[in-house]
Amino acid sequence: MFRSLVVLALAVGVARADVESGPKAGEKAGPVKAFGVVGTVEGKEADFVAERKGAPTVYLFVNASKFDRPMNQFIKTLDGKITDIDAKAMAVAVWLTDDADKSKEFVALIQKSVKYQNTSLAVLGETAGPNGWGINPDAHLTAVVVVGGKVVKSFPYESVNGTDSKAVLESLKKAVEKK
Repeated sequence: MFRSLVVLALAVGVARADVESGPKAGEKAGPVKAFGVVGTVEGKEADFVAERKGAPTVYLFVNASKFDRPMNQFIKTLDGKITDIDAKAMAVAVWLTDDADKSKEFVALIQKSVKYQNTSLAVLGETAGPNGWGINPDAHLTAVVVVGGKVVKSFPYESVNGTDSKAVLESLKKAVEKK
């Protein structure tokens, strides 16, 4: 019986294990060229890192095929608390997809329903993310905290929900306080 519980516990731990994804802390944030659907850039392609001009930003690379309610809860929680850390802070959620047109429509519908306040939504027509960001397509979501144009920390997830936003927000807060 005990042996079965140990095996089960190990199996659950392996199933929840997260993948490596995102740039390393200290690296300069490279360009994130994507099509802006909702937020600071709408209806055109832009480099969101250049648009943010070093302001505190959490980039969320969303594997479009894995988007679900718990992931939405994570983004919504982050969206509701990010400006408590810094008035200029915001999130940029980039849907990574093979079907950019379908994702643009879907992202617009999400915004109509959820009404993010502090999150821009964009679409990138490839699943590996922008060049130089090291996004793993196996990650359901990769959150990358960037302050002053430098990567603070990457948070890759195979499974995510609203409570996971706490670690991302704490990382952002520490970086803003150091600045």
